[in-house]
Amino acid sequence: MELTGEIAAIRGGLGDPARLLGEFRRAVLLVPLADGPDGGLMSAVSGGIRWIYAFTDEEALARFAEERGESGREWEFLSVLGARLVDAVVPVAGGPAGVVVNVADGDGSMFFPPVAGIVPDGSAVDLTDGGVAA
Repeated sequence: MELTGEIAAIRGGLGDPARLLGEFRRAVLLVPLADGPDGGLMSAVSGGIRWIYAFTDEEALARFAEERGESGREWEFLSVLGARLVDAVVPVAGGPAGVVVNVADGDGSMFFPPVAGIVPDGSAVDLTDGGVAA
């Protein structure tokens, strides 16, 4: 099953979290680039966590652009494996970071927070220095 199907299964109460995470890690996601002098990947901070925006396809990215009132401009993006986002990008984000997939899709969105089992242990907010859940 693909990532969007796993998200729907989880939201419907029938999914398997391990299968969802596996599909997320294998999925090629579209990650928009941020405007401005700093560039980088587009993200937002909420609750002290930086959420990197990622989309399963160009239609999901277009819905996000529409929600922001920015559908008339060209959106540059990178194609990145979900695993690469959590294993390589999150650790260098400069603080707690996670990934939100298809954020403009309401019931079709899913958050992958910076916790053990999703991000590397050194970036997980639920682990202490000793690697034990807080």
